[in-house]
Amino acid sequence: MAVLPGAEPFRRTGEPVGVLLCHGFTGSPQSMRPWAEYLADRGLTVSLPLLPGHGTRWQDMQLTTWRDWYATVERELRALRETCEQVFVFGLSMGGTLALRLAALHGDAVTGVVVVNPANRLHGFAPKLVPLVRFLLPSTPGIADDIAKEGAHELGYSRTPLHAVHSFTELLKRVDGELPQVTQPLLLLHSRVDHVVSPKDSARVLGRVSSLDVTETVLERSYHVATLDHDAEQIFEDSYAFVRRLSGSEGADGRADGAQEEATRGGA
Repeated sequence: MAVLPGAEPFRRTGEPVGVLLCHGFTGSPQSMRPWAEYLADRGLTVSLPLLPGHGTRWQDMQLTTWRDWYATVERELRALRETCEQVFVFGLSMGGTLALRLAALHGDAVTGVVVVNPANRLHGFAPKLVPLVRFLLPSTPGIADDIAKEGAHELGYSRTPLHAVHSFTELLKRVDGELPQVTQPLLLLHSRVDHVVSPKDSARVLGRVSSLDVTETVLERSYHVATLDHDAEQIFEDSYAFVRRLSGSEGADGRADGAQEEATRGGA
């Protein structure tokens, strides 16, 4: 199945400081691409993969599980480690969950973590019905486009596949238990108003990680997809400053010499 225009993965090679960006559940690299390009334009090596089952049609996601999504970002982390002296992991929503798992399991291979509205659990009664209902009802209405900024749009599925939701809940439970293993410096940004992921999830993450260098920023003007919303520029600037502080390197003026873009296209 062809990848939707705009949902393609992104990679650009720059200096030996790398950033791996992880997009969210039923979303695509489109929601993270402005962030990825901002970092790449300042000389960093950047990888933004397309998770399996995403960026095509929601039915394709029914055939994947959290293990497929995590395997993809773990593979990208290892690839970045082959060429970069330091690697940071960034994530939005479920991408934040995946980034935290990478940090928990890979220790010193991850220099720092930046998460935006990270998911930790599904709240309410409805998620408890998913293990049974998923065999009777294949999907529910989508969760894309929770954005306050007028005219902004997230390229995500119009339907939410329930087999994938069930797998997602398994990931959330697993990562919640692994959070105490996260010791790296952490920058966590979360929206005060979020109609997809409760701010309680960010509080839970902050309360369970073992990181000593922790910065929490509340985004006042954005909803869930804050990387495309009013506070996007603050996210980009703060995350870049976070990388520079921890890497101890000076920022490049514009694009790093010899940097080249490797936009990977193709089916999921």
